[in-house]
Amino acid sequence: MADVLLANGFGNRNVMVAIDEGDHSHYALMWALDNLKESVERSTLLIFMAHPPPRPVSTFQASLGSARVYCSVSPIPDLVKSVEANNKKLTSAYLDRAKEICANRGVTAETIADVGDPKVAICDAVLKYNVSLLIMGERGIGKIKRALIWSVSSYCVQYAKCPVLVVRKPEDSE
Repeated sequence: MADVLLANGFGNRNVMVAIDEGDHSHYALMWALDNLKESVERSTLLIFMAHPPPRPVSTFQASLGSARVYCSVSPIPDLVKSVEANNKKLTSAYLDRAKEICANRGVTAETIADVGDPKVAICDAVLKYNVSLLIMGERGIGKIKRALIWSVSSYCVQYAKCPVLVVRKPEDSE
């Protein structure tokens, strides 16, 4: 497969692997490093992770006998800042782990973090960084659920402006 990608001109281009906190995305990264090593070594490897911003309004319900009250609550600004700082730390840790996986396989990678809806942020990053190949994992949520909620990988296959390689983790390797 690496030879096909090289023959089609993927050398000296940007290859992006989109990750999240799940094992499936890290499996996709390792699969790409193992199976597309020549292509990845001749390209700039970008590891991308997006996390959603904290929600500005939370809703909770309180039981009052047989009635329920739904109330919107705006979080305290300090709480929002704390959540954002924690998200940045977690994102940085996941990107560092991915970069270490690459280094252990002799591949240099650049990391990119963004805040926003992951599926939209990934497609935006494809354009921003002139990505030639997007690689991502699939959680295996099933056809019906995927049709109802539009998984990130399904969205990117439909809307990313480059070829998308979706790597499914074999069930027996979990």
